[in-house]
Amino acid sequence: MTILTPPTETEQGRRIVRALADGGCFAPDAEADALLQASSEGIGPIDELIVRRLRGEPLAWITGSVTFCGVRIRVEPGVFVPRPHSEGLARRAVSLLPAEGIAVDLCTGCGAVAAAVASAHPRADVVATEIDPVAAACASRNGVRALVGDLDDPLPPSMRGRVDVMTAVVPYVPTEELHLLPRDVLANEPRRALDGGPRGTTVLVQAAEAAGRWLRPGGTVLLEIGGEQAGELARTLGDVGLSEIDVHRDGDGHARAIEARRPD
Repeated sequence: MTILTPPTETEQGRRIVRALADGGCFAPDAEADALLQASSEGIGPIDELIVRRLRGEPLAWITGSVTFCGVRIRVEPGVFVPRPHSEGLARRAVSLLPAEGIAVDLCTGCGAVAAAVASAHPRADVVATEIDPVAAACASRNGVRALVGDLDDPLPPSMRGRVDVMTAVVPYVPTEELHLLPRDVLANEPRRALDGGPRGTTVLVQAAEAAGRWLRPGGTVLLEIGGEQAGELARTLGDVGLSEIDVHRDGDGHARAIEARRPD
């Protein structure tokens, strides 16, 4: 009689990695570890979690969280998943914010940038805004003071001209280039969090204009950008009275953020 033995942890891990790799996942080893951890925490049977991932559901929606700047961030289904390349913007904001300063994060999503800033500066006043009530509720569960509304509309008037650092990771993918995004991103993540209009600068320009209204003298705005958007944004930032404009690039030379300062 043949006795069937259950697979060892190593064999199971290899099976999961193969399934994810065959399904087109870019980092199957890391994703396998994350799914196994989620299954061990009771989120669901491992085979069900694998099926969800292979259907294109974002890993963060399945596991329930991501780590962003060393902070564990809850990410609920339907909410845009923060990207690792946004960590540079968050760290720059942390370095600029006074210990008891005022920071505003527009289009906060799940609140990753705001939570990272607040974690580094627990005595600072960190306020976020988000037009999607579901995302705003998710940000609140991440400990972020999230106000529901479009860009700077819900900010209290008492903060006008007093903000030390304003950040914004707004939708900035050009409408005409949405089709170039990975298929699972288009199929699952909210289009409103991706579509930046023609050239991808519609909401970016609005965020730049908001910075001109809320920054204190010496305050700084940091906007995440992509592609060839730096030139248009630099002109807008200059038009609203900001200067010392600097484009931050990644290791491959791609523009990732633009920074500007209100003169003292």
